Amino acid sequence: MKILRNILNKALNILAGASLTAMVLLTCWQVFTRYILNNPSTWSEELVGYLFAWSSMFGAAVVSGERGHMNIPVVIDRFGPAARKGFNIFAEVIALLFSAAILVFGGVQITDLAMGQMTSSLGVAVGVFYVVLPVCGALIALYSVLNIIDIARGEDTGAPDEAAEAIAKAEAEAAEQKEA
Repeated sequence: MKILRNILNKALNILAGASLTAMVLLTCWQVFTRYILNNPSTWSEELVGYLFAWSSMFGAAVVSGERGHMNIPVVIDRFGPAARKGFNIFAEVIALLFSAAILVFGGVQITDLAMGQMTSSLGVAVGVFYVVLPVCGALIALYSVLNIIDIARGEDTGAPDEAAEAIAKAEAEAAEQKEA
């Protein structure tokens, strides 16, 4: 499973990086055409907007795979390892349900609806740009399943939290002082 996770991470990082690079180049092209040629490029501005959405979705999938989503662990870190494991699995189940219902199911629905609508400058079906929603939703769902398996096995892929380590250290010191 680690091989699958590494392949997905590399592919998504490449896609997100390529999207960001294309956005930078297209934005430079916009500035050049607007201020040097005095003939602004409308298609590049529209494409940058879509690439930004794609880059954001790829980034969200990468963050999900790294279990780097935002959380406030103050309460959960006070519980024992079994309860923390349960809370972490619960959080991944919620992410799985969200990605399946909103991103995959909703993304397919909106993509189908938007296939009949054309972009103003590019002349491409809007649905083509919405395809990223169900694709990244499926990837986030897959990452959630991988994360649940890793957590259940005790191979928590989340980065160590400094606050949790500080709490554990303080509790250990308090226990030592109590024994002395």
